[in-house]
Amino acid sequence: MQNTLVHIIYFAFINLALILLGYVIVKRSLVWSAWFSLLPAILAVYIIFNHEHPVLKMLGIIATTFTVMKVITATVDYSGKKAKPKFVPWLAFAAGWAGMRAQPFETLGSPALPNAWHMIRFGISRVVAGLLLIALAHGIVALHLDSGLTYVLVSPVLLVALSLILHFGLLSIGAGQWRLMGVNTYYIFRQPAKAMSLTEFWGKRWNLAFIEMTTIAIFRPLRVKIGKDGALAVAFVFSGLLHELALSVPVNSGYGLPLLYFAIQGIALLIEKWLPGCNLTFLKHAVWARLWVFFWLIVPMPLLFHTQFIKQVVWPLAGFLHLF
Repeated sequence: MQNTLVHIIYFAFINLALILLGYVIVKRSLVWSAWFSLLPAILAVYIIFNHEHPVLKMLGIIATTFTVMKVITATVDYSGKKAKPKFVPWLAFAAGWAGMRAQPFETLGSPALPNAWHMIRFGISRVVAGLLLIALAHGIVALHLDSGLTYVLVSPVLLVALSLILHFGLLSIGAGQWRLMGVNTYYIFRQPAKAMSLTEFWGKRWNLAFIEMTTIAIFRPLRVKIGKDGALAVAFVFSGLLHELALSVPVNSGYGLPLLYFAIQGIALLIEKWLPGCNLTFLKHAVWARLWVFFWLIVPMPLLFHTQFIKQVVWPLAGFLHLF
């Protein structure tokens, strides 16, 4: 326990150093310096948490990756602009917000913005729903069914529960709290179930932090050089590599599977863009459009959330510590 606390302190120190150094990098528009900080920072955190529980290792790697990607994205976004972020708004953005755009924090300290409490209430309701699903999962496990059947029944419930708690719950609460302080924050996940195409899902509704990051840091700089389709493909590959860090490295298993999942998404999205040119218009019909999106997102999902990640991270996060 004492070693774990020391490791957490080291982790906090690294991320604080990244935030402070990142402020200088953004101010001076040092784009390549921002990119060069990515691998050393993640490697340092990996070494620190190497012998810790996979959950702690995952959280450390994800948090550090987000910190560095904020520095990279902000550096690219502010490059060539005269106005640069001030220190306190930068600190609030880098340490306290999941999004990748620093501009909303330029109004930090202004009067509260509308819908703040609505977002907070929305987030609380999703946290409660997620906790209820975890309770349901514990009830299913208590039935002592066949272990394979229990895994198949409970794992999807836990994935949905944790997504409700984090993606739709805590992040929405955080967005609402920042709006109370005058920051124009927003839902990071915008009703993804309403997406009528993969383009809409990946481009407007699912994880705006990743959308902002890949658009600003990857897609825009590359589309002039290799075209929109090429830049889009690189963006999906990059997202796959980041998910390898988050989902495969902490459990030392499943390497290549998250990358394959995002490669499939990129290919499917490119196919979707070509459909109108082939006189295939089924995506204009709501039912077929939703089936199309559901198929490509859900069927390959075991590649993304592979078995060892489910067993070593998802189940322990839900309170099942000794089942596997």
